[in-house]
Order: sequence, then structure tokens, then C-alpha cells
Amino acid sequence: MPASDADTAPEPVVRDRLAYRVKRLLLGPPLVTEQLAREKLSNPMALGVLASDCISSTAYGSEEMLRILVPVAGVAAFTLLMPVTGAILFVLLLLTLSYRDVVSVYTRAGGSYVVARENFGPRVAQIAAVALLVDYIVTVAVQTAAGTDALISLAHLTGKGYTGIDHLKLPITAGVVLLLAYGNLRGVREAGRTFAAPAYLFMFAVALILTVGLARALDGGLPHADVHAPGAVPLGSPGTGWLYGVSLFMVLRAFANGGSSLTGLEAISNSVSAFRRPQGVNARRTLTVMSCCLGVMVLGVSTLAHSTHAIPYEDGNPTVIAQEAHLVFGGGWPGTVGLVYVQLATALILYTGANTPFTGFPFLASFVAEDRFLPRELMRRGHRLAFSNGIICLTVVSLALLLVTGANVDKLVALYAIGVFTGFTMAAAGMAAHYGRRRESHWRTAVNLVAAVVSALVVVVFAITKFTEGAWLVVVVFPLGVWALIRINREYREEAAALENVPAYTTDRPHWRRHVVHVLVDSLDLATVKALRYAHELRPDEVRAVHVVIDEPRARRLTERWDASSGTTVPLELVDCPDRRLRHAVAALAARATADGTTALTLLIPRRTYTFPLGRLLHRDTGEQMAKALQHVPNVAVTVLPFDVSAAIERLRAADRSGGSSAGHGTLS
Repeated sequence: MPASDADTAPEPVVRDRLAYRVKRLLLGPPLVTEQLAREKLSNPMALGVLASDCISSTAYGSEEMLRILVPVAGVAAFTLLMPVTGAILFVLLLLTLSYRDVVSVYTRAGGSYVVARENFGPRVAQIAAVALLVDYIVTVAVQTAAGTDALISLAHLTGKGYTGIDHLKLPITAGVVLLLAYGNLRGVREAGRTFAAPAYLFMFAVALILTVGLARALDGGLPHADVHAPGAVPLGSPGTGWLYGVSLFMVLRAFANGGSSLTGLEAISNSVSAFRRPQGVNARRTLTVMSCCLGVMVLGVSTLAHSTHAIPYEDGNPTVIAQEAHLVFGGGWPGTVGLVYVQLATALILYTGANTPFTGFPFLASFVAEDRFLPRELMRRGHRLAFSNGIICLTVVSLALLLVTGANVDKLVALYAIGVFTGFTMAAAGMAAHYGRRRESHWRTAVNLVAAVVSALVVVVFAITKFTEGAWLVVVVFPLGVWALIRINREYREEAAALENVPAYTTDRPHWRRHVVHVLVDSLDLATVKALRYAHELRPDEVRAVHVVIDEPRARRLTERWDASSGTTVPLELVDCPDRRLRHAVAALAARATADGTTALTLLIPRRTYTFPLGRLLHRDTGEQMAKALQHVPNVAVTVLPFDVSAAIERLRAADRSGGSSAGHGTLS
């Protein structure tokens, strides 16, 4: 074709599949790769998106401590809550200093996984990978379940009698997870705009509670909750030696439970690449602001619980923070308005706190997949530049976890802190090794080492104290998960070694004496004729048309039509297949054709494709199955030749409308 004709030739029209059209309708138009650089988060938006998980844990962190202390220490638990909270804040300080180092040194997203990989090697890093992946999955379940509890608590405290909402907890929670997945599949920017505002609404809500509570405390004191109310966690009896023996163990357990207040602290380090440049500086600033906000909020909620004796309930409702808002704001319509605002803001922040894993999980999975420890499909960006496969995996597993636990926060927390603090341990230990090896800063080395030891202690305490309550599942999953990731990596390495072992090859020396082409024939039609024409273009020594006989009457009719047709001079060969095992018959035919070791066989399989779903439903596609059956037969190459039947139908209809006629098959020799 002349160059001028080629330049003016129309581009082929490729029709979008139905699934793609539906995806475009739901997610919007696709984003091109060049837009990826613009899909970054500013610091205020990053604080709203990435800090939601962290600061939202304020809603249940103090309650989880009281849930352990109250049955042991009784009313004294409200006093003991303050030193335990102080210990949690000390850990927060250590981890903040550690993660400031992480985001400064490792500006690529990945957090503790990247730190562990760089300092301990890729195999040890899989411990951090499994810890973070488990953490993200449980975070989605915990945050959404706690958000639904906030709504249920509002219904209980407003006294409207909406008890039926308790039975809707699981469906509501699952619906929120699906909504979060949809928002993130639309892309980072859309998720940021949607989920940043609730973080600020919640921070203002907690600030409002603390401000009004302080004013009321200075004005004459705060009211107390009824610690003997029906459904409240039963009060224990502290006795005279409650701080010894088993009770000390329960204090450690409360400390471990309170560690749930620190979940999400790693989110910024896992998503550094989502920040605008300079990424390390912006991530460090955002992390510092987030930790300060979290510290003030946790201390404030615990202080109010200490002052008001807001007590956990066995079924989780009403929550401690909901009781605090109710007691602080008092009765009347102003108090109801304040309570409604706080609970709605709490529900929103908890729901959107579950959005953080939808940012971190896909990024982390893509890095682990890039290191060939997870399937490479997790590295692909989807329709809207998000890691769609990672988002879908996170959604499915989180929904399964909610279904198994009945969306019970207390049961889910048992699975929570082990993964979180294992990640903290790996990050802090990695940074201690980093600074220790370079001898850059003894102070930084010491801080990170202490943070690693304290985090490891929390893991051990939680694994022991919560083992029978569900932590055993995480203890079992961890080694299995690490083994699975290492097994995937070994498979990838073996595949690479096999494929990269390229032998010496020269084109001036013929390898085969003879080349034959077999065309599999199902019927004499345009798809078959196209395959026969292509066979001759290969310039083989011999071309054969082969029909595998499964239906004898049909084979006879095909033979009669073939002999009577002037469309081809290639003879038709029939191959008996009495057991109707089509793939085995073709494989045996290919093996016979190449049995001498000097004959190369190219098998052409016409494949009739259909644009519309009805066409695909009415016709079985065996071409790909046939190709797979022959992949182990030596000296055989299989080519599947597609023929668009739907396009041929459209051409025939157009010809009928214009009064013309369709073209014939042509003559082959």
C-alpha cells in the first residue's frame, strides 16, 4: 500500500465490551497515565484522608481499656484509666519519633515493609508485609462496625426506641464497606474530596465536648453515669491487693487493648508517595500534626471517662464517648443537638477511617508484588489510576471478616493490635538498625530501639491475653501468610530462571527439515476460509484441513459440502474421535505429525468471536482450551485466528439494506 494510502486509511473501530461500558458508567471516564502525577494529596487533604483511621480510634480506645479494667477494679478502674492512658501516650510519643524518621529516610510508600526490607532483607520483610495486610483488613472491619455502633448509640440515647436498628448492624456495616470501595475505585482525588471533611468535623466535635466539659467542671462538676445500669459491664471488686498477681496481668491487658488507640499511626508512612513534593517533608509535618491531635483527643476522652464514670456496655451500646456527650451537653434541645452532632461526626470519622486501608493496602500490595512476593496483578493500575485489584481484594476479605464476627467490635479488636504493633516493631527495629549501622545518631538509635521493644511487648501481651478470644487466628495466619508469600516468590524466581535460560541460537541454520500446517475445521465458512488463506501465506511444505469426527452425520454433510465447494482445493481429512475427547484427539494428531523429530507443525484454530452476550452464550469457545492442551507437545506451534461473526452479520445486514450481495469465499489453491 502506498504511504499516502496508509496515512489516510481509517483506524479500525474496536467496540467496547459491555463490562467496560458499565465500568465507565459507574466510575467515570478513564484517567490516562500522564494524570497520575496530578493525583496527589495536599497536606490538609492528606490529614483528612490518611489520619481518619488514627484519630477515629479515639472513639473506642479508652472504652477498650475500661472494658478490661472495670470487671477487675470496679469503680477504681476510672482512676486506673489515667496512668494506663499515660502509658499509651508515652508509646505514641516513641512511635511518632520513630515514624518521623521512617518518612524522612524512606520517602517511597511502603512504611515498615520498606524499612524491614532495606535493613533485614526481603524474607524478613514479609513479616511486616503480612502484619500490615492483616492490619488493613481488620481496620476496615473494626472502623465500620464501630461507626454503626455510633449510630445505634444515638438511637438509644435519644430515647426514640429504635431498637430494631440493632438487627441492621451487619447490613449497614457491609453497605458502608461497599460504598468506600466504590469511592476509592473512582480514584485518589475523588476519595480525598469525599473523605477529608469528616476528620475535621470529628476533631471539632471532640473539641466541643472537651470545652463544654471543662466549663461545666469548673462551674460545679459533671454528672456521673449510672454504673449499675442494665446492660453495663459488671463492676468488679478491687479488694486490698488488686494491683498484684492476676490483676497486674489485667492491667497489662488493658494497656494492650488501649493500643488500639494508636492504630492508623502507620498510615502516612505507608502512603508517602500520595503526598505532593517534597513528599518526605510534607509527610513528616502531617504525621506530627496527626499525632498531636490524637494525643490530645485520647487524653481528653479518658479524662472525661474518669470524671463522668461513663461505663462500657456488654453489647457495645451506648458507647463511652456517646455517654460522655450525653452527660456533658445535658438534656433539652441544645443537648440533643450537641449529641446528634457528636454521634454523626463520630460515625462519619469511623466510617471514613476505614478509608485509610483503601489507600494503604493497594500501595503496599503493589510494592510486595513488585518484589515478586504477591501476584503481579496487584501492580496494575485500573480504570481510574487506582490499584483496583488491591481494593477489590481488601473489600472481599473485610466483608468476610465482618460476616464471621457479626460486626462485633470487641471480637474484632482481638484481631487488631497484633498486626498493628508487629508493624510498629518492624519499623522501629529497622530504623534502629539503620542508624546503628551508619552510626549517625545514638539518640535516634536508642529511641527506635525502645519503641521496638515496647511494641513487641504489646504484641506478646495481646497474643497471650486475647488468644482464646480470637487472637489465635492471627497467630496462626501470620506464619501461614509469611510462608505463602515466600512460596509465591520462589515460584516467580523459578519461572524467571527457566525463561531466562536462553540457548545460543543462529538464524542461518535451519532447525526443521519440513514445515506443515494443519487447519482445524468445524464447518466451511468465512472463518475457515480466512484460516486457510493464512495457512498458505506461511509458505509451508504442506497444508491440511482437518476435521475431528464427533458427530458422524455432521461430518458426512461437511465432506459433501467441502467436495462440492469451489472455495478451496485443500483436501479435507477426517480424524475419528469415538470417545469424543476432542483435545486428546488433536494432541495425538499433532504428536503423530511431528513424531520423526524433523517436522514442525503449525496448528491453526479458527475462533469465531461474538460482540454481543447472546452470541457468546449460544456458542462454546474451545480454541483456548485446545491451545492449552497442545502446549506440552514438542515441535508444535498453535495459533488461534479470531473472526468477528458479529461484524460479519452487520456487513450482511448493510448489504441487504443497500440491495447488494456479500462477497464469496474466493478460490484457494
